[in-house]
Amino acid sequence: MAGPSLLPGWTRGHVLTHLARNAEGGTRLLGWARTGVPSYEYESLAARAAAIDAGANRPAATLIQDVRQTSDAFAAAAAEMPSEAWQRIVRYTAGQEPRADVIVPSRLAEVLIHHVDLDLSYRPQDWPAWFTDDSLSLTVVSLTAGGKVALPVRVVCTDTDKVFAIGAVGPDSPVISGPQSELMAWLFGRSDGSQLSRVPSGPLPEIPSIY
Repeated sequence: MAGPSLLPGWTRGHVLTHLARNAEGGTRLLGWARTGVPSYEYESLAARAAAIDAGANRPAATLIQDVRQTSDAFAAAAAEMPSEAWQRIVRYTAGQEPRADVIVPSRLAEVLIHHVDLDLSYRPQDWPAWFTDDSLSLTVVSLTAGGKVALPVRVVCTDTDKVFAIGAVGPDSPVISGPQSELMAWLFGRSDGSQLSRVPSGPLPEIPSIY
């Protein structure tokens, strides 16, 4: 647990502590949506960081139990949600105000992405196809809507034949190609893109941090 993760400055203990506190935050947001009583994901971004640092050096058994218990509590809270509660608006710590129906997909993304960050035997190619399908579509929309990529590119999934545009692409825009999981790993900052190809040749564009 004290060994380095793939995230700069974080050990595996940091990653697991983050997953446990993230589950608790998600459970609080589900409670907000279910009851209508405002709550919070984390008290603040500073409090989030402090809680992760405080829990990172615990023994392996304690860390694993923490992740399991908080994940089980999150699943139970999700199972108790009435259908109308998923339409309520909640507020994340960073200020986003989505409907509650994003809480479970967001949690699943946290678990799958940070599973890779543990740097054990789980890799981006192990992500389930439904996750890379959904995430690629959402990520492309987010990057395009926010104008976050300076160089518009076309993204081609060589294993699914899906094509996406990031930004206002034109006939001369670069084409980035590769397996869907490798494209997602690059867009999530979990790969340097060395397994991808670009036409015309040249460096891949800088992608802002998403997770």
